[in-house]
Amino acid sequence: MSFGKKLFLQVLWCFSFIGLSSQTRSPYSFVVREAQYTRLCSTKSLLTVNGNFPGPTIRVHRGETIFVNVYNKGNYNITLHWHGVKQPRNPWTDGPAYITQCPIQPGRKFRQKLVFSLEEGTIWWHAHSDWARATVHGAIFVYPTKNTPYPFPQPHAEIPIIFGEWWNTDVNEVFTQSIETGGAPNISDALTINGQPGDLFPCSMTETFKLNVEQGMTYHLRVVNAAMNLILFFSVSQHNLTVVGADGLFTKPLTRDYICISPGQTMDVLLQANQEPNHYYLAARAYSSGVGVAFDNTTTTARVEYSGNYTPPSSLSLPYLPNFNDTGAAFDFITSLRGLPERYPRQVPTNTTTQIVTTISVNTLPCPDDRTCQGPNGTIFAASMNNISFDTPNINILEAYYYHINGVYKTGFPRFPPFIFNFTADFLPLTLNIPKQGTRVNVLNYGATVEIVFQGTNVVAGIDHPMHLHGFSFHVVGYGLGNFNQSKDPMNFNLIDPPYLNTVIVPVNGWAAVRFVASNPGVWFMHCHLERHQAWGMETVFIVKNGKASNETLPAPPPDMPPC
Repeated sequence: MSFGKKLFLQVLWCFSFIGLSSQTRSPYSFVVREAQYTRLCSTKSLLTVNGNFPGPTIRVHRGETIFVNVYNKGNYNITLHWHGVKQPRNPWTDGPAYITQCPIQPGRKFRQKLVFSLEEGTIWWHAHSDWARATVHGAIFVYPTKNTPYPFPQPHAEIPIIFGEWWNTDVNEVFTQSIETGGAPNISDALTINGQPGDLFPCSMTETFKLNVEQGMTYHLRVVNAAMNLILFFSVSQHNLTVVGADGLFTKPLTRDYICISPGQTMDVLLQANQEPNHYYLAARAYSSGVGVAFDNTTTTARVEYSGNYTPPSSLSLPYLPNFNDTGAAFDFITSLRGLPERYPRQVPTNTTTQIVTTISVNTLPCPDDRTCQGPNGTIFAASMNNISFDTPNINILEAYYYHINGVYKTGFPRFPPFIFNFTADFLPLTLNIPKQGTRVNVLNYGATVEIVFQGTNVVAGIDHPMHLHGFSFHVVGYGLGNFNQSKDPMNFNLIDPPYLNTVIVPVNGWAAVRFVASNPGVWFMHCHLERHQAWGMETVFIVKNGKASNETLPAPPPDMPPC
């Protein structure tokens, strides 16, 4: 690229979002590098941002635009994704590897623009290449515009609660081994809260995360599930929890004695310190609905410690948590969440122009003759949407779309399942196990009103799937168990106050329906946020075409896009 063209692109990039930010801020500096951490009685090197695990918190106000300078001083390619940031007209720095950019190679840097629009509450950022996000992640606190109050009483303090998973071995080796063998990845050795396993693990008690509270005060827990493969239940002994926000938008208050949260989801939760001064456990453990699917069944804890003069107990009791396979408890929670219509960026679409029904399935592929494979019956694990297991290209799809590079992807992702069968039957023909493979994308007209029904299946193994869409949030208008009924189920859709999320839990052997307006031009990834399923191919891409006005079109790329 010539110097003149590069300078023009840089000027265009700098001026393409004037008016979106009310102030100029210093950029964040994210240095991706290895650091030594000790957990579970052993020390290992892990990938971090700025040496921190979890990584640094980004704090912004609604509608701001900021920059993050990302320096890769690690040993592997890396990308960073700003999960829940809509990035209007800015897919270039959204972050998923080979979807919107090529990875930042070791020794290189990338200046990433984060365009906040209507987000409020808690969202997060994480690596979006291979399994690096296990340790490369952090929270984003989005405050209301200045002098605008919360839609709930001002809390006394805010406390991040970031759930994660810890492996004693290198997570890259866990990922690589699963790809090489075709089997399921090894389960984690511990769950963590803010990087700490908690009291129930060896060599951990002195470092257990502590929430120091005063009786009578209310605390804003900014909750992130950064676990790789586990939906979680969590609760606090003898305390209720009130959800007031989810996935970066405030909600109607929902008070429960436990919460269910999937990988990718974030919540704003109020904890009222209204019990006798004492020590209490905050605890989390897995919800795993897949029959015969191995999972980390440990319990992670933090301590809620009241101030005051009292003698704390020598041991604490764990709070109530539903059983690991209690689908009823999970389904009851996720279907109870309601949105705040007055905070919606737009009303719930009542008429749709584009309807998509997609199966989401775990699959298998035949093992090549020269390999030994550890998937079911000697196969290779795969996963699919509408029976297509996504092949990630080695040139990013966004640049291929923008520069009209042929051969990188194909349009025509099916808008209806290619095979109709009893998706959730207990026994299904083995012929359904093998998907097609390809890089199929969904092309949407600008302004299309889209409805997606995610239909879970019992192919190979039924399980809950947290489905995440980049570049958008969507109204979750309906859920159900069993097979979606096109003639009956839409009559029960919630078009009044559905939650407005970016990650929806599709219940095991059930379905979820979402609606959104395709008003963000560019290339946007959609995938299961269970990391093993994404690696196996449960994903697709939406290409939203340009509109007619200048503020409805995709601008030129920044001048420092990482090369492939």
